[in-house]
Amino acid sequence: MATWDDIRAVALTLPGAWENEWYGQPSFQVGRKGFVQSFRGRAIMKLDRNHQELLFEARPDVFSPMIAGALRWSWVEIEALDADEIADLVIEAWTCIVPKKVSRQFLLSPDAQREGRG
Repeated sequence: MATWDDIRAVALTLPGAWENEWYGQPSFQVGRKGFVQSFRGRAIMKLDRNHQELLFEARPDVFSPMIAGALRWSWVEIEALDADEIADLVIEAWTCIVPKKVSRQFLLSPDAQREGRG
């Protein structure tokens, strides 16, 4: 099972990402936009809406929508994943908030290629 330290280890390697607090809980953002945060013991991530819907349907025991006003379909609660899967989702969440040229440059970098992420 992945831990918040697994999330942190990936998030802090992403260009522009920094750790902050959101209601006393750890969160990661680029500029003023958040992409991963902790909420009630779960990790919440901003993911592509189509991918969210697929995850909700395919693995309802792990993924569920965050139902809180405007955040209803923008965030995903994640309960139990392995470190590799959480890493992929953290990167996806980051790509949802940064300009395409930034994410494309990172994903094509030698480091991302070595980790199998490009």
